[in-house]
Amino acid sequence: QVQVVESGGESVQAGGSLRLSCTASGYAGSCTYGMSWHRQAPGKGREFVSTIDSDGTTKYSDSVKGRFTVSRDNAKNTAYLQMNSLKPEDTAVYYCKTEPAFCSNGRRYFAFWGQGTQVTVSS
Repeated sequence: QVQVVESGGESVQAGGSLRLSCTASGYAGSCTYGMSWHRQAPGKGREFVSTIDSDGTTKYSDSVKGRFTVSRDNAKNTAYLQMNSLKPEDTAVYYCKTEPAFCSNGRRYFAFWGQGTQVTVSS
């Protein structure tokens, strides 16, 4: 059973920084998959924030480009989201998602979501 666990969310002042972590576990074998970050603010739908492919290719939403940086440590099955120059509008629950995985043993997995971690930015 694949599990995705986020951590690192907390309350910060505007202009501050946070680093979120997302660790995936439970894959059987050597598997490749992208990892992405999404967020959901109160009363709004879930929106894409950033993604990093297994080869390190990254993408960002326009709202976070230049302020957030995504990275990953494949040896630890962990992705990170470094968030700088935080704004009150970044307040949201941040979710990590592992994209469909393809494994060297032929096994495949669907995408999985974590439970989310709360980020609150006060002005």
